[in-house]
Amino acid sequence: MRTNLKTTFTVLLCSIYCLVFAQQTKKALTIEDIMKLKTISEVQISPDGKWVAYTVSEVDMKKDKSQTRIYSIPMNGGEPIAITGIDYSASQPRWSADNKYLSFLASKKEDEKTQVWISNRMGGDAQVLTKIPQGLSSHEWSPVGNKLLLVITDPKPEELTADKEDDKKAKPFVIDRRQFKQDYVGYLDRHRKHLYTLIPGDSIPTQLTWGDFDDSDPVWSPDGKKIAFVSNRTEDPDGNSNTDIWVVDTNNPDKDKKLTQVTNNPNSDNSPAWSPDGNHIAHIAITDGTILWYATQHLALAPALGGKTEVLSETIDRNISKPKFSKDGKSIYFLLEESGTSILASLNTDGQNLERIIKGDVAISNYDLHEGIFTVLMGKANRTDNLYTFQKNQISELTHINDDVLNEIKKPTIEKINYKSLDGTDVQGFVVKPIDFDPAKKYPTVLWIHGGPTSQYDFSFNTTVQLYAANGYVVLLINPRGSTGYGQDFCKAIFADWGNLDYQDVMAGVDYAIVQGYSNSDKLAVGGWSYGGILTNYVITKTSRFKAALSGASEALFRANYGHDHYQLTWEQELGLPWENAQAWERISPFNDVAKITTPTLWMGGSDDWNVPILNSEQMYLGMKRLGRETQLVVYPDEYHGLKRPSFLKDRMERYLDWLKKYVK
Repeated sequence: MRTNLKTTFTVLLCSIYCLVFAQQTKKALTIEDIMKLKTISEVQISPDGKWVAYTVSEVDMKKDKSQTRIYSIPMNGGEPIAITGIDYSASQPRWSADNKYLSFLASKKEDEKTQVWISNRMGGDAQVLTKIPQGLSSHEWSPVGNKLLLVITDPKPEELTADKEDDKKAKPFVIDRRQFKQDYVGYLDRHRKHLYTLIPGDSIPTQLTWGDFDDSDPVWSPDGKKIAFVSNRTEDPDGNSNTDIWVVDTNNPDKDKKLTQVTNNPNSDNSPAWSPDGNHIAHIAITDGTILWYATQHLALAPALGGKTEVLSETIDRNISKPKFSKDGKSIYFLLEESGTSILASLNTDGQNLERIIKGDVAISNYDLHEGIFTVLMGKANRTDNLYTFQKNQISELTHINDDVLNEIKKPTIEKINYKSLDGTDVQGFVVKPIDFDPAKKYPTVLWIHGGPTSQYDFSFNTTVQLYAANGYVVLLINPRGSTGYGQDFCKAIFADWGNLDYQDVMAGVDYAIVQGYSNSDKLAVGGWSYGGILTNYVITKTSRFKAALSGASEALFRANYGHDHYQLTWEQELGLPWENAQAWERISPFNDVAKITTPTLWMGGSDDWNVPILNSEQMYLGMKRLGRETQLVVYPDEYHGLKRPSFLKDRMERYLDWLKKYVK
């Protein structure tokens, strides 16, 4: 066949022109674009391996709330099918063992309690399956037969007789527990979460566990006869973190029946997973309880009848989560957190042969598997989470959530960085360069600090960071000491010593960016939420280099939080009792250095936050105001530690940009 060179050249020029034009016509990300983004979560493969169920959440700005719908999609690709409607939110999609039903949790009316609903895959509207007066929080189908496992909180008297007018009136909180508060929940009482089973068609569930203990994370045994779960059943559950794995027999429920205690670790054990033969239970174990949340989460294996527990990952020194057995029972899969990534890995049941199965510059947050095929929920630096399938070393994209929005957006360049801190410690992080980055220019820069402190920046999509880059800022995402992903010693380095080594690490990151030529040293800002706000407070009390600060949900005068937030136990374990060891509490309280702050600072938080109470921001704000410094306080009503109302999320982003524009740009 003869080729027409003139035609070929014309086509090539057109292709190049179209590509360049497409890149030039993309726009900068806006707050309105962010509010359009959807969030995908939960991964559940059907028993026949042909479908994947998942949830998608999006905001409705007119109703000023978010909504979550359940979808299913063929494992080999195709169009997703909506399982639930647009007039209510649903969660926890679960397949029945016979593959006929997909159940979920929902309350279709504002005044209704959460119940199990069931959708017949052959068609028809979803039907309510349970009618628990107080509602329920979790459900799982037995792998054998037709039975449901439920997690239900003990009913309060008024929940059983809600038709009486007096039962609708507000009542005082009567408190006698040491751990008496919890963010998002409120004041805690003696009504505990316990396990039940229910055969569809029955009206009353069968109770399996009792006592002044909370039971969670239940998992059916492969034969459907037993349930493993997590509970702190010590004499004083509020006074320690000693959760263990327990097993209850579902065939002979009896209030006085003795449970099988699988683990005896004096620290935390959680996330149980049965071996295929039902003889062992893999789980996550904390082996060093003296350093709280700074301790590495290890993979462990215990006999299902109790006995010696083997810690399989002692030599790995990285956090492990979400264990699942392979079909042949010879290996255990899990998520591995390391060096700014979260990947899928496995170990043999003897602790040998660590294999990184899905690795690279990715952040995997969840997964499921069937017959050697994985479905993973995975994010990338410039792409929000989506579902992917992985088999025979090949990965295929299953969903395309947010492509309609992000395909029109200019993306920043995101690079991993490595540098030395003041004392020579190796520190990693990310530099996010603004869209249309010009290496000949120096840019205003935001040091944006992560929460935790025991977490890490990874390759997941970060809307706030993307927004800053779209508005012309370099953004520094540093993993200072206290971060996970770099080993236990690195993480525990800030134990009882906040604002010291982690401060040195983030400041060294700022200096690194300036030396590299990215950042304008005269136009620096710092901020973050939760521990990101706490470390921000240390930064602005130790240096005047920053022109603006954004401190969200932060702490200031630590002794004022004792009994006011929900961290009574961890405060005592890290700092001692505040009246006995006051010096340790006061030494790390940034409120004591409020007079040193010259950086214009925006303080923010939720009015009902019992994780990091708004009290702290109020104190710092008033201190700065009394000193005549530039400051402002924004309190979001009826919000907890993480904001949920869409209009408030939008408002917060607008205030971020306005504050930076006023004092930095």
